[in-house]
Amino acid sequence: MLSYPAAIPLSTRSLNHLAGLIRAHRQQCRSRWRRLDPGRQALLALAHLRNGDTLTRLASGFEIGVTTAWRYVREAINLLAATADDLEAAMARIRLLAYVILDGTLIPIDRVADQKPYYSGKHRRHGVNVQVIADAAGRLIWASAALPGAIHDLTAARTHAIIQALTSANVMTFADKAHQGARGSIRTPFKRHRYRPKLSAWQKKVNRAHARIRAIGERANATLKTWKLLTKLRCSPHRATAIVQAILALHHIENPAYSG
Repeated sequence: MLSYPAAIPLSTRSLNHLAGLIRAHRQQCRSRWRRLDPGRQALLALAHLRNGDTLTRLASGFEIGVTTAWRYVREAINLLAATADDLEAAMARIRLLAYVILDGTLIPIDRVADQKPYYSGKHRRHGVNVQVIADAAGRLIWASAALPGAIHDLTAARTHAIIQALTSANVMTFADKAHQGARGSIRTPFKRHRYRPKLSAWQKKVNRAHARIRAIGERANATLKTWKLLTKLRCSPHRATAIVQAILALHHIENPAYSG
């Protein structure tokens, strides 16, 4: 078996933060000796989340069993996910912004036994639906829990009470056509319907300006997917929420503009 050194594009802030959570958890549950100390376990989990390294490769590199690697990664993800902001906490900062951008993204997954709820007809692949809120500069502020990929973006936004929260806070929100009908403070582009005349020149101009703003919000989706594990989840889709929330927590550690 050959091995080689590898780098994780994260700062020591993330490593120290996660190692601290693991250390506190071990003290709380009075855990005895383990194969890896908190720092090494944190490094193991970060390599899995950021670089997308498989548990088999990580187990070999850290000289532990695959089952042990799976247990350590799962524990670290759960600890991180518990520290992620919920929508109410995120709204405390969102309401201070001039406007935000709401968008839905599909996190691809492997096929599962019950495939139909997770198949997105729009993307023509299996995945989970995650709603993302970005600021005017395209920086990731908040990401929702994961829902089956077949669920429409508007339904997902209503399920998470995102529309109600943004409207109650009176925050101007730009969203795509998938959120049309949301009303409140949500602004979507004009859409031509089957029996409606063509869009006027003014409506087309508004749509172009709207598209320029929404395009900035795509940076938040791209930021989320720089974590290689999200390029395609190969675990149970029920674990997607914990993984997304763990990554959101780490993102705010790396970029503290919207943390705490």
